[in-house]
Amino acid sequence: MKLTNERIDFHQLVENSLNSIWLVGEDRTILYCNKAGLQLLNYQSMEDVINKSIYLFLPKKIHSLCNSGLTRVMEFKDVIDRLDITILKNHGELAEVELMAVPYYSGDKVFAQVIIQDITDKKMAIKRLNDKEKLASLGQIAAGIVHEVKNPLTAVKGFLQLIKESQSHPYLDTMESELEKAFDTLQKLLQVSKPDLQDEPLVPISLCQKLNMVLLLFQEKMYSVEVELDLKDANRIIIGKKNLFLKAFFNLIKNAFEAINDQGKLKIEHYYENGLVHVRISDTGEGIPADKIKMLGTPFFSSKNDGTGLGLTQVYTTIHEHGGNITVSSEVGMGTTIHIQLPVKQI
Repeated sequence: MKLTNERIDFHQLVENSLNSIWLVGEDRTILYCNKAGLQLLNYQSMEDVINKSIYLFLPKKIHSLCNSGLTRVMEFKDVIDRLDITILKNHGELAEVELMAVPYYSGDKVFAQVIIQDITDKKMAIKRLNDKEKLASLGQIAAGIVHEVKNPLTAVKGFLQLIKESQSHPYLDTMESELEKAFDTLQKLLQVSKPDLQDEPLVPISLCQKLNMVLLLFQEKMYSVEVELDLKDANRIIIGKKNLFLKAFFNLIKNAFEAINDQGKLKIEHYYENGLVHVRISDTGEGIPADKIKMLGTPFFSSKNDGTGLGLTQVYTTIHEHGGNITVSSEVGMGTTIHIQLPVKQI
């Protein structure tokens, strides 16, 4: 089919484009925004966007970069191609986007046509894949370490038992006790490095119910720490390994209580959004330095002085094994939030 004498409605093409399209004036206000642009920013009315400064939708740290880019487009007729930035949506939400900007001519004036593609899900999928690959590699290394260390320790344990049979000494009991702790640590490392060794069936799980069950184990902590539960959409069910989730939630809530120390607040949220079950565990504890957050989930890396890091490794492994995603946001002295997203699946 050819369009010959028929008039092409370019405005309709732009208005219904899957990409967000903004038209920005020389005073940096948004003069036009298509439907996709409005949806991206999570606004209902064009009045919330049109004739508003573009800087209202951008973090302050990239205002200068944005201004110089718009200057290049409108004054020097340059094209900005594939720039990855973060934009501010309604209610303070963030979105990772890829944009390009080209000159738009109207009479003797030049505007900036900004074309935006939301890549939040794409980046999340890449991060999830990278995390899985990292954990898989670490798992192979950890399994090898367990094998190499366990053999000599087994020999030491055998000789220690022979010595105890011929003579008794309290130091020998202490040595045996510490040796058992080493074996226990190795077993935990093996479990988190090869979660498939736990041959647990997939069953329907109510995460709300499991969160309540785990919280009951910390009754003594709840006398000094304020606990807020905001559990919505309790009827949403995921399919997974029940005991792995119980252990993961136990590790997360235990970490939160330990971070709070004596007094503070722990908030646990559960809700359903965009096909995913969300669990957020927030504490007002000591927080985690930014340079350490990216290392969380790595075996034997811990922000605690006496921690092994295996608890969080189990959490990350469990979430990724179930096709989910986990993010951590924290501020030293203010607290930490763990955000888990899991797909709702049918049996």
